[in-house]
Amino acid sequence: MTSEAAGAGEAGTNNSGMTPLSLSPELLEAVHRVAGTEHLLVAMDFDGTMAPLVDHAADSRALPRSATAFASLAELPQTTTALISGRALASLRAVALPPENTLLIGSHGAEVWMGPGSSQLVLDDAQRVMLASVREVLEEIAGEAPGTLLEDKPAGVVLHTRLAADDVAEDAVAAARAVLQDRPGVFLKTGNRVLETSVVHASKGEGVAFLRQATGATAMVFAGDDTTDEDALGRLVPGDLGVKVGLDFTQAQFRVESPVHICELLEALLRERKRALRS
Repeated sequence: MTSEAAGAGEAGTNNSGMTPLSLSPELLEAVHRVAGTEHLLVAMDFDGTMAPLVDHAADSRALPRSATAFASLAELPQTTTALISGRALASLRAVALPPENTLLIGSHGAEVWMGPGSSQLVLDDAQRVMLASVREVLEEIAGEAPGTLLEDKPAGVVLHTRLAADDVAEDAVAAARAVLQDRPGVFLKTGNRVLETSVVHASKGEGVAFLRQATGATAMVFAGDDTTDEDALGRLVPGDLGVKVGLDFTQAQFRVESPVHICELLEALLRERKRALRS
């Protein structure tokens, strides 16, 4: 793995030609290369990537520059945009306000929207019973852990600990894992101050692989900040571009410090993609 952090020097300019960019020259060169592919897929995580992390999930919004550049990419020919999120699709739509033609992967790959007529996720009887049992367990734990709360998804329940004291959060997650980790048919993922439970086995890695095949993309850009995004970053192939937001360990080729740098990344990608399509 190689990793290029966002630097403090002037590596380029934005569309106005005036404001210095903090992206490294190496990352800008990688953007230039991937932008020249025949069919580009721009797949982005949302929370912590296009949008800063917030205490209340419903308050999350993409930074305006990222939203604008992403929407402009969605309008380009031979260019497909997608959001791949741990959020349920309904929640993702509510906060991301995605362009109409943007493809959506929700619930870590358990929910897929490929356009009008896409089928909804349907659980079988055994999965519904298991989901109810999982919720009972987490409801009891959350009731004894101040600052934690639950979020229901079509295939799972999330234990949020962002508002809890560190020791309370750790104890709550440990208690939930102790009860649920060995249950057949229950799948756990640890994210940024969350424990995700699901009765459907899915991952963002499977999501990006599905999108690549479904769209016929010849190269992909994916950026994400959380441990669950490593599943997607690990499925990228030579010619793709993977970017990690933050300082945690990553398989990505490059990293940037925060969502504001994703604004710069998307703007640079838009500029280079337009140039490539004109040539």
